[in-house]
Amino acid sequence: MLLKPSFVLAAVLVVGLGCASADVIELKDKAAIFGKILAEKRDAVIVDVGYTALVVPRSAVTKITTGTSTDAPKTPPKESQPANPPQSPATDTATATMLNHGLYHASTKAGPERSVRELVNQLGEAVVQVRTPGGLGSGFFINDDGFLMTNFHVIEGETQISIEVYHQQNGQLERKTYKQVRIVAMNKFADLALLKIEDKDAPKFKFIQVGSADALAVGERVFAIGSPLGLERTVTEGILSTKTRQLGGDLYLQTTAQINPGNSGGPLFNLNGEVVGVTNMKITFGEGLGFAIPSETVKYFLDHRDAFAYANDNPSNPFRYLEPPGRMKQKAATE
Repeated sequence: MLLKPSFVLAAVLVVGLGCASADVIELKDKAAIFGKILAEKRDAVIVDVGYTALVVPRSAVTKITTGTSTDAPKTPPKESQPANPPQSPATDTATATMLNHGLYHASTKAGPERSVRELVNQLGEAVVQVRTPGGLGSGFFINDDGFLMTNFHVIEGETQISIEVYHQQNGQLERKTYKQVRIVAMNKFADLALLKIEDKDAPKFKFIQVGSADALAVGERVFAIGSPLGLERTVTEGILSTKTRQLGGDLYLQTTAQINPGNSGGPLFNLNGEVVGVTNMKITFGEGLGFAIPSETVKYFLDHRDAFAYANDNPSNPFRYLEPPGRMKQKAATE
């Protein structure tokens, strides 16, 4: 369950902050943060509170006042502290991780193991198909606002992207296609991409928690959900063969769960229902030799997503996107 950001921000972030002249970010439920605004983005505000920089979701902000000459309260207002704050099944550490990143949900305490059948029914809505004019792949939601993960190679060279989501209604899964999809960040070398659905009629989406690949043991059972060869919502099960398979200088999870073209970008789950890897390749001349990007690499990418932000017109962008050679030749021919 997602804790309301306003409660936690009021109870944790405001305490002990004080400055002679500060920006004030007022939150829901009459909470507030005092500090210096470093950047304002479409979906978040980044605030320097002295000992750290906080990423505050826009959805939690009600008003921003800059340059206020006042001392921040040493304790939050009494009305901003609920007598019985909402509880979360995650541990305190996991909650702090969720709030610091403001984007994905991570658990540091393993829940009870369940059967693949139970988990597929629970998690199936959060796994999607990613379609482009050049092909298709898989992906999964990391929060209810429509942010989702997939592989870079699934969307490489494409900007016309659509996401097929399977909503559960009246016990049945109904497919819906969303075509307003923004590329938020991408890392070619880690083969990861972060997308966001921005359709006006988009609902809140079911999402998946990101687990720890480091906590896995060799021989532990895992399973994948994806669309191999376009066969949507295919479930394959296997074991973790090794956690340290080195390919091209990077370490991957190797699994006997069947991975095929179309699975790329989909989740690899443990039996706690957490994503422990992002499936991305297989050995073509063998069977039961599938590979996934460890969840620790995924977390690093999400934590540093600003460094991989997608923007063709940004000179500070880590990647420079050049025009395709075909256009260059056509332009030269017409001159």
